[in-house]
Formats: sequence, structure tokens, C-alpha cells
Amino acid sequence: MNNSLTFAFCVILVYFTAKIVMTHLEQRNKKPESNQELDDALSKIDTMEERIRVLERIITENRFDLKKEIDSL
Repeated sequence: MNNSLTFAFCVILVYFTAKIVMTHLEQRNKKPESNQELDDALSKIDTMEERIRVLERIITENRFDLKKEIDSL
């Protein structure tokens, strides 16, 4: 009886060890994709920051205030 329990324990141990190793290898292979996704997101953020700067510059210009005053009349 002791031998069968030891065998079952070893089978379960091998299964879970293989599962952990496979998961680790899959995660290691996914990192380049994640880096690409991160680079794309950072690029979009940079583009949006530039657009916000342009909008801030347009709003703070004197002509915008003048146009706003004319429209309010």
C-alpha cells in the first residue's frame, strides 16, 4: 500500500512540476509582445500629450480671447 501511495504522489508531483514549467515558458515567450504593446501605448500617450500642448497654446492665444469676446457680443 505504501508503494502505491508513493507512486501516486510522484505522478502528481511530476504533473504539477510540468504544469509550472510550461506556464513559466509561456510567460517568458509573451514578454516581447507585452513590450510591443507597452511601446505602442507609450507612443499614443506621447501623441496625445503633443495634441494637448497644441490645444493649450491655441486656447491661451490672444486671438482666441478676442474671438470669444466678439462671439459673446
